[in-house]
Amino acid sequence: MDQEKQKSLRTLLTSVLFSSAGPIILGLGLRVGHSSTQISDFTRRTVELLAIILALGVYIKTKISHCTEEQHIAIEQKGNRAIGFIMCISGLSMLLITFLPGEDDTGNVIPALIVAFLGVVANSLFWWRYTSLSKEYDNAILKVQARLYGAKSVVDLCVVAALAAVLAFPGTMVSYWMDKTGSVLVSLYMIRCGIKTINEQQS
Repeated sequence: MDQEKQKSLRTLLTSVLFSSAGPIILGLGLRVGHSSTQISDFTRRTVELLAIILALGVYIKTKISHCTEEQHIAIEQKGNRAIGFIMCISGLSMLLITFLPGEDDTGNVIPALIVAFLGVVANSLFWWRYTSLSKEYDNAILKVQARLYGAKSVVDLCVVAALAAVLAFPGTMVSYWMDKTGSVLVSLYMIRCGIKTINEQQS
């Protein structure tokens, strides 16, 4: 296996490993807290994990297996288009969750806040790593992963701000609107990135 395959495959495997922890921790955290941002973040991370696993499968298919150049391009386009649809579905699901009627008490959001803060750090590192790899090897899968992790980093910053407000001002209108705003920003950003990814695969 050449250097490109080793570095890229190792990065994809590591990102799957790190991303799998978020939904598990947030799922457990939903037992003690249920703010709109927290529920949306759980949905986002779960769907994003599926997108990253899909990207890993597509990369292995195109780089490890033997296929023609035409098959290679077709598989990459289908995989990236599917990732784009996953981003859009994730964003739409979060918007729906945000505006569904529910309880006002958000409970304990500390687990979700810790996950979001760690997400800012980890996703920023993966963003830098995938950006470097995509520039070095000009690979479409790595380019889309760079965009996904760039989106994840920005979204995690919004989530941190929203959950920090919920924690600092519990039961107030400030926390209520920050919570809703954080959830909407997460949703819209994911939809935007998904549409851009889908459109790029039409050419």
